Amino acid sequence: MSTGARRRVTTLPELVEESAAADPDAEALVFADGERLSVGALALRTREHAGALLAAGISPGDRVALLLPASADLVALLLATTRVGAVAVPVNARYRPDEVRHVIAHSGAALVVTAPPSGPGAPDLGDLARRAVDGGDTPELRAVTTLAELTAAAGPAGSRGLDPDAVADALAATRVRDPAVLVYTSGTTAAPKGALLSHEALVRLAAGIAERMELGPTDRIWTAIPLFHGGGITFAVAALTARATFVHPGYFDPTTTPELLERERITVALAAFETIWLPVLDRPDWPDRDLARLRLVMAVGVPERLRAMAARVPQAVHVSCVAMTESSAFLSLGRLDDPLEARLTTGGHPMPGMAVRIVDPEDGHDLGPDEPGELLFRGPNAFDGYFRDPEATAVTVDAQGWVHTGDVATVDAAGRVTFRSRLKDMLKVGGENVAAAEIEDHLLTHPAVGVVAVVAAPDEHYVEVPAAFVQLAPGAHATAEEIIGHCVGRIAAFRVPRYVRFVQEWPMSGTKIRKVELRARIADELA
Repeated sequence: MSTGARRRVTTLPELVEESAAADPDAEALVFADGERLSVGALALRTREHAGALLAAGISPGDRVALLLPASADLVALLLATTRVGAVAVPVNARYRPDEVRHVIAHSGAALVVTAPPSGPGAPDLGDLARRAVDGGDTPELRAVTTLAELTAAAGPAGSRGLDPDAVADALAATRVRDPAVLVYTSGTTAAPKGALLSHEALVRLAAGIAERMELGPTDRIWTAIPLFHGGGITFAVAALTARATFVHPGYFDPTTTPELLERERITVALAAFETIWLPVLDRPDWPDRDLARLRLVMAVGVPERLRAMAARVPQAVHVSCVAMTESSAFLSLGRLDDPLEARLTTGGHPMPGMAVRIVDPEDGHDLGPDEPGELLFRGPNAFDGYFRDPEATAVTVDAQGWVHTGDVATVDAAGRVTFRSRLKDMLKVGGENVAAAEIEDHLLTHPAVGVVAVVAAPDEHYVEVPAAFVQLAPGAHATAEEIIGHCVGRIAAFRVPRYVRFVQEWPMSGTKIRKVELRARIADELA
């Protein structure tokens, strides 16, 4: 099941230049702090940042870690990194120092670019970067710098021996199949894995989104998805592709969002997760806002919740999706002309050029319409494997190029994909992928923890939250509060267990703990 993409494939920086040449004065980026950038200004800033990277010694293939607040500079620097043939590594700003250090060390980042706090109450990402680097080995790292320091050190074009044509030469040497972005995503291992996304994958998916959503120059696209996520990056590229305006709040605040949507005349809301969209819809000022221009909303969630959310914005078409980092974001997306019930109960059709299969996880044979099985996909939007992890890549991508997702899904007779559950030991906490092994690995550093198993517990707001079942080490004593306290401030907040339950015996299947029984146990208790 696949369709063909019809747009020309190019690189990310060429896409920016083409958009700037077509309409340099068109508004490209809007951030809630008041920063606005035209397409022409974005192209210019991208060239300037590319020159600064070259002056700093960045070469093709180098990895540049970006630990920055959501801003026009972050977008421009990401594009600039790909313009010089290097690979951008957006770093999750919610990570703690140990987690940031893992990304920097594993990616082999040559440079970390960060920033001081962007305003009162904003996180100090520069301090986070310094604590990460000071806390352990990052053998390939050459420097940590702020963006201001990076651009100041480069000086004007042509200084420090920099050939004014170097930026143009670097762009000419960049190819569509080159890796552009390295996005770290949770898997079933104890640490996030880096998924390599090529220029082609990102550009072709962006073109598919623009086509599927019927985006154009009159659209103003809002999302609160962070720009260190594959989805946030892809949405920004899709806006460039359609020559639409991309509007981002920086740090998401549901109390100010209705006013932002009204003021910026938003036509497309890529809310993505119900944990983002519901708090916005529940604002007391929502009914009083003039949101008549809002024609399209994309969100995922259970059908009952999606129906309720759609009823709150009756003038808009509502679509859902199936998405993952390994498919550069959307694997499937609802069509605007699909029946409403299909748009609210399925993840839509595969993106242009993508093929999907549903197979029996035991023997690999293909299953029929509406039969649940493991979801496989392949096509131009697929990632190029896990960076420096050939074993994980070989397990995930087979010899025919099919990506084995570890997710249980169905495909209906019309070709629409619907996510059902997970084969993998994963949680989805408010939209964040979390591997149980990541939490278990940290909990085992507590001296009182002997054996631990982390499972998903149901949660009304976040859908799932971590619950840890713990068997204490012989002679050890600890409270649930002490176990949770061992995590707070050391791992990202969305990874901290919400519940801790102590056990003496485990439900076993051979040599493995039966987590399905633990999930049922915590769900029954909470119910």
